[in-house]
Amino acid sequence: MSTSLVFLIVVAIGVVGYFLGRQRALSKDSGSVKLHSLPHYHGWWVFLASALPAILFLAVWAAATSLYLERTAISELPARTADTVIASQSLELGMVSGIARGLNKLSSEEKANLPQTFAELRPLLSAKGVALAQDGQDYMIPIAVEWNKNSVRANTIGGVIALALAVAGAIFGLSGVHVRARARNNVERIILGALLAASTIAILTTVGIILSMLFQTMTFFQSVSPAGFFFGTVWDPRFAAAGAEGSQGQFGLIPLLGGTIYIAFVAMLFAVPVGLFSAIYMAEYASPRVRSVVKPLLEVLAGIPTIVYGFFALVTVGPFLRDLSAALSGGYAFIQAQSVLTAGIVMGVMLIPFVSSLSDDIITAVPGSLRDGSLGLGSTRSETIRRVVLPAALPGIVGALLLTASRAIGETMIVVLAAGVAANININPFDAMTTITVKIVNQLTGDLEFNSPQTLVAFALGLTLFFITLAMNIFALYIVRKYREQYE
Repeated sequence: MSTSLVFLIVVAIGVVGYFLGRQRALSKDSGSVKLHSLPHYHGWWVFLASALPAILFLAVWAAATSLYLERTAISELPARTADTVIASQSLELGMVSGIARGLNKLSSEEKANLPQTFAELRPLLSAKGVALAQDGQDYMIPIAVEWNKNSVRANTIGGVIALALAVAGAIFGLSGVHVRARARNNVERIILGALLAASTIAILTTVGIILSMLFQTMTFFQSVSPAGFFFGTVWDPRFAAAGAEGSQGQFGLIPLLGGTIYIAFVAMLFAVPVGLFSAIYMAEYASPRVRSVVKPLLEVLAGIPTIVYGFFALVTVGPFLRDLSAALSGGYAFIQAQSVLTAGIVMGVMLIPFVSSLSDDIITAVPGSLRDGSLGLGSTRSETIRRVVLPAALPGIVGALLLTASRAIGETMIVVLAAGVAANININPFDAMTTITVKIVNQLTGDLEFNSPQTLVAFALGLTLFFITLAMNIFALYIVRKYREQYE
């Protein structure tokens, strides 16, 4: 009995309970005594009483089943030597899990004649659409078979318990339907708990992300000096293959931080004026017909994948700027095809809809009474926009620019293709540079030991990027509060 099938049955029981509860509440409404809650609240109460406990149980049971299957498989794996890394055990578990999923796709006849060697089993599973690595071992097959048996047994037990909970909950909910039953209060209390749980999950997720980066960063700083990282001017991690003794390298943050801020600054120089002016035009000058055409066309840019922008920069913008500079200087191309300017222009094009759409909504939300009062005092439309509308909308515009800047700082694909991967300290916008996000990707790819400084530096870079964004948020909040007190 699969978990998905049990889930559908539980939801079906809840839906049936909803209609039965609603019908039962209608039958209790005799007219002499008014129902405390509307009939549909009684229906929702029965639905929640039957479905919610069963679904929560299924979620907990699925997590416990996964942990049980892994623990059982680990106990059946061959004994590991003292120098065996944990990663190899994780790879073995992944392989066993993949084999187990593949075995479920075999027919009964194929399972009866199951090959006993991985070399024979691999092409059979590949024919079923299950791709496995070549380093599988023969001893993984019986472990995978036992994995499936334990999974079926656990899913059956969990499914029976979940269905019993659903039926019991439906009976409990229906038995509580009467004239003065506070079904509305119960439903609203559950909804309030769900909202609180969602907020808690969001907060805990943020805390978990920070802690996961923090612990790995602390491990990194045990090998590399924090002063050398934060104030170093040379980025040379000196990659070493897994298991090899590689030199420590130099992990200077300054070239990456400078490239990140420089490229984002160039992108904002291009995106903010264009986006803000287009927002002012659409909000204050454009007719409804023009606005209905221009605004969707601008927002189309936001839906283009960033890799497409990267190709556009690599194939079109970069070569165009290089050839243009060569033509202007008589043959010497002082603008490289991969440069800060190329990445900034293309990223600025990508950011225009963020600035334009958000600023347009903010400017449109400014009360019309402010415009009418300014125009009534004799101000022109441009003076009203410059002295009344924009100052009133400034807190929201600052928030829009903050979102745009965060988007620019976190961009990766455009920078890789348009600005290169060279970690340079340079103020020339015509040369290549790179950013923190590009190096995070570089450090987490390749055949490297996870505990090596070359890999752990990615977490230090990620934590640094997080605090940069946090500082931007704090600054924007300060600006918003300052001007909100002035105009509200």
